Amino acid sequence: MSGATVFWYASRATGIVALLLLTAVLVLGILVNRQGRLPGLPRFAVTNIHRNLSLLAVTFIALHVLTAVLDTYVHIPLLSAVIPFASGYERFWLGLGAVSLDIMLAMIVTSLLRGRMNRVVWRAIHLLAYASWPIAFAHSIGSSRDLQQGWMLDMAIGCALIVAAAVVWRLAHAARQVPRAGRVAAVFAQHTASAARSSGQNRRTVAR
Repeated sequence: MSGATVFWYASRATGIVALLLLTAVLVLGILVNRQGRLPGLPRFAVTNIHRNLSLLAVTFIALHVLTAVLDTYVHIPLLSAVIPFASGYERFWLGLGAVSLDIMLAMIVTSLLRGRMNRVVWRAIHLLAYASWPIAFAHSIGSSRDLQQGWMLDMAIGCALIVAAAVVWRLAHAARQVPRAGRVAAVFAQHTASAARSSGQNRRTVAR
């Protein structure tokens, strides 16, 4: 096996693993509630899992980009990894990959600068994380013939179905929650009802 062939296989393998890791990161982010918790797991455990998966995904993305550039079968400039649509080979699909990578880099940089940034601006940038996955998914399907057939296509479809299921669950969960404006009223009403029940029980006890 020649060096070029090794880079060819390595580029595709790391790309597939990166897609799986990004799917896991996105699904975990969707399922986490407002307090940063998942059922059965404390907050610190969820934070550690999410951070470690994100770092692992970034590592495999970096390896994917590096091996794609080193692959001599086609010429892919290194700058095309961060400058969208700058590659002469598969311009559109590789451009989508660059857009997705740029979004991830923006999230990493703003995370490091979170203490110095306006919270609204920081949150707006991090909401782009949800756009990163479908863009990366389209890049994977469009640029890789391997993901367009066979068991790899089934795997890609499985990733999409898992993300869709997580989104549906989150929307259904949000619909069941009391809106913020009504939480105080709901708590007050619950407290009033509890006090009324307690008062009624006391009156019945005195009457006996």
